[in-house]
Amino acid sequence: MNKKNKVNYEKLEREYTVNLRKKVNGVPRYRKTEKAITTLKEFIAKHMKLPDRDKRNVRLDKYVNEYLWARGIKNPPMKIKVKAVREKDVVRVELVDYPTNLKFKKDREMKLQKVAKEAVGKKKSLLEKAKEMKEEKSDVAEKEKTSAVAEQQIEKELSKEMKHETEAKKDTKIKDHSKGKQGGRSSE
Repeated sequence: MNKKNKVNYEKLEREYTVNLRKKVNGVPRYRKTEKAITTLKEFIAKHMKLPDRDKRNVRLDKYVNEYLWARGIKNPPMKIKVKAVREKDVVRVELVDYPTNLKFKKDREMKLQKVAKEAVGKKKSLLEKAKEMKEEKSDVAEKEKTSAVAEQQIEKELSKEMKHETEAKKDTKIKDHSKGKQGGRSSE
């Protein structure tokens, strides 16, 4: 194999116009759209060079599916133009030219997704703000606790000083116990 012909299959993108008429015409009416889907998957697996031509690794976009099923099970479109993107062993298939009804539907869904992303972004920012508020409140609470603890320590020190001052005043008074006996029994 020449180096010129070697293709990088990690990321490959191609557009195809797939003719479904040949395969679809050979099946009963009630299986025509199902056959169109399998034909499309087989075509993509073959041309995107999937290992073992595994149809399970071909992922159809929901708009491709809706386009194929739009006219019912008995009357699928005979040609479809798709864009296939291969990422490793998985191929994603989407429409190239959207019909007007699917174009409007896709636009509507894109708007809804955009609004949902914005709402999620707002929600995250509100949650972050709430966390910041909680942190600020906890900081304020910690400061209050530390100030309360400091006040309690100051009060304790003041009460100790007051206690020592009163004890010192008591000690300075001379007690004369010789005049009388203090409570208890007399030994006379």
